[in-house]
Amino acid sequence: MAEQSTGAAGGGRRDRGAQLLAERREGRFVVVSTRVLGALLTLIALTWAIELWLALGFQWFDEQALVACFGLTLAIVFIRFPFAGGRDRPSVPWYDAACAVIGAGASGYLIWIYGDIELNPFAMRGKMFWISAVLLPLMWEALRRTAGWSLTAVLSVFIAYAFVGHLAPGMLKGYEQHGYRMIAELGVTNVALLGLPLKIIVLTVVLFIWMGQLLLHTGASEWFTDLAAAVMGRSRGGSAKIAVVASGLFGSISGSAVSNVASTGVITIPLMRQAGYDRKSAGAIEAVASTGGQIMPPIMGAAAFLMAELLELEYTEIILAALIPSMLYYLAVFVQVDLEAAKNDIAPMPRERIPPILRVLREGWFFTLPYAVLVYALFTLNLPAQEAAFWAAISVALVSIVFGYKRRRIRPRQLWDSIADCGRASADIVVIGAMAGIIIAILDRTGLGQALTLILAAVGEDSLFLLLVLTAIVSILLGMGMPTSAIYLLLATMIAPSLIKLGIHPIAAHMFVLYFGLMSMITPPVAIAAFAAASLSGARPMETGATAVRLGWIAYVIPFVFVLSPALIGQGTALEIVSAAGTAMIGVWIASCGLIGFMFSRLGSAERVLVFAAGILLLLPAHAIAYGVWLNAAGLALGGLIVGKDYLARRRRAVL
Repeated sequence: MAEQSTGAAGGGRRDRGAQLLAERREGRFVVVSTRVLGALLTLIALTWAIELWLALGFQWFDEQALVACFGLTLAIVFIRFPFAGGRDRPSVPWYDAACAVIGAGASGYLIWIYGDIELNPFAMRGKMFWISAVLLPLMWEALRRTAGWSLTAVLSVFIAYAFVGHLAPGMLKGYEQHGYRMIAELGVTNVALLGLPLKIIVLTVVLFIWMGQLLLHTGASEWFTDLAAAVMGRSRGGSAKIAVVASGLFGSISGSAVSNVASTGVITIPLMRQAGYDRKSAGAIEAVASTGGQIMPPIMGAAAFLMAELLELEYTEIILAALIPSMLYYLAVFVQVDLEAAKNDIAPMPRERIPPILRVLREGWFFTLPYAVLVYALFTLNLPAQEAAFWAAISVALVSIVFGYKRRRIRPRQLWDSIADCGRASADIVVIGAMAGIIIAILDRTGLGQALTLILAAVGEDSLFLLLVLTAIVSILLGMGMPTSAIYLLLATMIAPSLIKLGIHPIAAHMFVLYFGLMSMITPPVAIAAFAAASLSGARPMETGATAVRLGWIAYVIPFVFVLSPALIGQGTALEIVSAAGTAMIGVWIASCGLIGFMFSRLGSAERVLVFAAGILLLLPAHAIAYGVWLNAAGLALGGLIVGKDYLARRRRAVL
């Protein structure tokens, strides 16, 4: 217990030590300048979200706020990220300093003349061209430094297509573009770089990143872990269940599976190792639980708000649609860690390590208030997502000041750190938002969006399943290495519209690409959440990734199911929804038993195959495929026979 009670202090020392190490690695000027620029970016997003400037009588365009944040982002990227990659930057070379100044300066000039551009874009086209000629290459290079070559290559292909797409053969042939006008408009207008993706990120996602930073600085991540220990610690495999609960709760807010692994994994992975889980399993459980937080309502790593905006639906429709799939995801993880514990005789946590539930609630009950504020602001006051997020974040700081976690209240320095770190952490996603806006503009102007729809329609004409498989593979490839909001934004821009035009339910299409984009976090060869967890557990990265794929298997299956049967995302009658959810839950439990090889006792190889097959049959949508009801019935009968046989066998062994 003493070890756990000192977790916060230890965490604070770790955070401070990590900060000092970063300062030595990056250089004092790099750290201080990027933190100041990051704080400015956050403050612009915060004040714009609550329309403070409008209340004070200033009349600004939203695009001017976006340009300001984009210019600050360019400066942060060129100061912080070296040309050759990595984070070791003791000083800033002259050429990067020049890029930072030029990017910020061009953005400042655009802010100054943006009103004239809105009034008469034709007369301002010359200036628009030169500003775009500066900002677009800088954005390309900033994307390369933050997201890597894979995403930069995607953008490069789209830009090249904008100029030569009219020469492409067949269905890929696009409309010919005037180069001068295209460049002028891509970097300046609100239907390109300054379009909806960047607006959503600056006005909504940044606020949730700030909320996550405040929760980190006030001790909420430790309280989530303590709460999970108090609730789950007494059951078999309690240490793993603690990781699942704590990482799921915090991951819903953090918006980054990797950040979630880094913040909660330092506590949960050693707990699992001490309990008896091997290195690769401990790392995989943490990675899968952290990734799942991004699909768990009510926040979903801010993806829920992005989806509501892009689909022009009520926020409640999105979280209700996400509810059953996220429950199935965590049910699969829970069942597997529980059966793994039973199979390997992993005991519950020692009693002295389990904090009393009443004490845990007394120490941190107030961390539930920001959630209550968020839900009340969204559902009762009907506030916009960004304003609701602002007041929820403010409530995190207020409850820390009023109550304090373990007698520690947030200090001005920590508040400043949360604002500065939010801006620094937002830089990569702001760049990706700008990139998504450019891709949307090119898809629309060249007709490539319609061409992609026709190509997908040609593939799906013979087999919808093949179309979904190809879409899943593309989503995993495009999602590699990006934060949740960025993954979803990119895929919702490029792929989801084509699926919708082919007749797939809009929410199902967007949820499908979100799920498979997120699975890039645990799918080798670039499973960055699994690799981050492996570095903490000491396991081999690829082994950890393979184990994570097995633990998160349901996330590769359930999107196909809710595309074919939207009842799982709340689209249908009450009977259809309850029936689909019930059979899916039974199927998840039975199939997970087959994967682990344990039910009430160890299963033989043949039994494992039959049990897994029975679970998959139960997951098949009854009313969407031929003989679906009969296949469900066959799965239920087969699973029931094996469950009954295994249960009776265990009873006989117990008697003997």
